[in-house]
Amino acid sequence: MNTIGVEDKLGITFCDRQAISIDRGEGVYVWDEAGKQYLDFTSGWGVTCLGHSHPLIIKTIYAQAQKIIQNPNSGFTYSPSRAALLSVLKSVLPENLSKVFFANSGAEANDAAIKLARKVTGRSKIVSTVGSFHGRTFNTLTVSGGIENTARYLPTMVDTHFVTFADVAAMKAALDDTTAAVILEPIQGEGGVRIPAQEYLSKVSNLCREFGALLIVDEVQTGFCRTGKFFALDHSKLVQSPDILTMGKGIAGGFPFAAFAVSAEVDAKIQKGDHGGTYCGNPLGCAVAAAVVQHLRDKRIHKRVAVMGKLMMSGLESLQRKYPLLIRSVRGEGLLLALQMSADESVQLLSQTCLERGLLVTPTRNGVIRLLPSLLLERREMEQGIQTLDAALAAVVPLQ
Repeated sequence: MNTIGVEDKLGITFCDRQAISIDRGEGVYVWDEAGKQYLDFTSGWGVTCLGHSHPLIIKTIYAQAQKIIQNPNSGFTYSPSRAALLSVLKSVLPENLSKVFFANSGAEANDAAIKLARKVTGRSKIVSTVGSFHGRTFNTLTVSGGIENTARYLPTMVDTHFVTFADVAAMKAALDDTTAAVILEPIQGEGGVRIPAQEYLSKVSNLCREFGALLIVDEVQTGFCRTGKFFALDHSKLVQSPDILTMGKGIAGGFPFAAFAVSAEVDAKIQKGDHGGTYCGNPLGCAVAAAVVQHLRDKRIHKRVAVMGKLMMSGLESLQRKYPLLIRSVRGEGLLLALQMSADESVQLLSQTCLERGLLVTPTRNGVIRLLPSLLLERREMEQGIQTLDAALAAVVPLQ
């Protein structure tokens, strides 16, 4: 029995799966158990920023695993790999974010940010945006999507308020003297690659200062060069950096790892024991993240992402003009890109058709197909992806 049959027979997981069993990967390509090659434009939801099985990551894991994987007493002891990561992060983070805490996932980082925001402000209300996604833990689920999403699992949270993304007036109306924090993605990912006006973050930041609330910027998907800047907030006209910045996904190129950074003002109100975790600052994770972040910085990967993103956007715009009844619009920043389909049912159909032709894409809410290829994507690989998309679109709808 093949792997797909084994998993189906065991039947102990909740999620639906694509009928494909991935055995290995290299760069932007993966191979199934039968040896068929696929071009991966998902990067594991934006995680494998350097592509699959990058030599730097393999070498780092091997070298660190030979030394130590988990410290005795975990974060109570110092670690050379943690020190190396702190050093490289200091060189890329906004200057005012002076303290960093490590986590296992973006959801965990966001969860901690929300918890600490309530603790340091003494307030309980959190303002989020409709269409947002910040994770699937208790705290992060309550600020993701909207009330209609969270109500499926939880009682409506009276201390959580949702406003329309990119609507400054709505944000101002939601803030008051009970607001602990606003949590925002600089570009909504799961919400469909929604890009606000450049001044949006700055205006929200000013409102937070006015009402004494903290600003949490969620860069879990957008950070580490994904949008053509090291952090997506660098696209904005933000004068003052956020109070808390959360990071994940691309920070370690596929190794489960995340972090959040806080300002000195926030740090001054955090006490010993306010947060912790068994694997927070794990030496193996820190070593991999340090190598990845240093590579992104030293090789100026954000520059090549900006160039490749424009080329890929041009290719997608050509497809939109060719298939106007199927693709309503295309949008994106860097290598975080989206096809806005004319109907929700087109998303799964096109995703499956791409799969059959050897291209992996990410079906997303709100009638969107998301494309998040490796940041090291080459032009010929990008062109191959566009050509495969073209063939899949042609199979889904006749040319008009």
